[in-house]
Amino acid sequence: MAAAASLANPTTFASSLPRGHHHQASASVSTFSFSNSRKQRSFKSLISQSILASNSPVACHTSIVSAATSDSSSSGSATSFHGLCYVVGDNIDTDQIIPAEYLTLVPSKPDEYKKLGSYALIGLPASYETRFVEPGEYQSKYSIIIGGDNFGCGSSREHAPVALGAAGVAAVVAESYARIFFRNSVATGEVYPLESEGRICEECKTGDTVTIELAQSLLINHTTGKEYKLKPIGDAGPVIEAGGIFAYARKAGMIPA
Repeated sequence: MAAAASLANPTTFASSLPRGHHHQASASVSTFSFSNSRKQRSFKSLISQSILASNSPVACHTSIVSAATSDSSSSGSATSFHGLCYVVGDNIDTDQIIPAEYLTLVPSKPDEYKKLGSYALIGLPASYETRFVEPGEYQSKYSIIIGGDNFGCGSSREHAPVALGAAGVAAVVAESYARIFFRNSVATGEVYPLESEGRICEECKTGDTVTIELAQSLLINHTTGKEYKLKPIGDAGPVIEAGGIFAYARKAGMIPA
């Protein structure tokens, strides 16, 4: 895949993300512990200051994965994610991640954002015997998704990464991504779309306990004792950490705060 353009230049920032996934600069880091209650509070505060230029209901929601931390340092940067993983295969498309019938839900409305999480990965075929989100629940117990090739293929719906973020997902680790899903993940700031250097999905099982260390670009499977090298998130990291492309642009002084 082609390397993405640097986000540092405000004149090229908006056009840099669609061109590819691989960024070379390393993201800033500190301690991260995932907390869904903190995430929802941060989301509500973002709604009140929404000044986005887009009319898209998803674009009007800037994610707060990076702010969802209970044991973070004052910098609020993410360095690691720890939890249970949910393993899927190749070509997981956006209809499987969030079926079209649920696209009427508006993520900028907290109640509807919450509902989106309950439908995350509900479109998976019956061969996936373990449900990602249990019936009657709004969030999943699996905070990390491990996938194969071409994760997020299909339509350009921004609801796909938003639904995963609403379900409590901190990161997706896949062998490769559909470009539009990768771009939407970064632009919304909902999840970290991390790429593996091999087919981790064939060596991990749903329910394994894993840790992702962003600084080391490393996934550790505590259940099996194995470690796997990941490709660096690069320039996309600070954008996701800031809460999405608009939050990053404000922070960098590209648009008014």
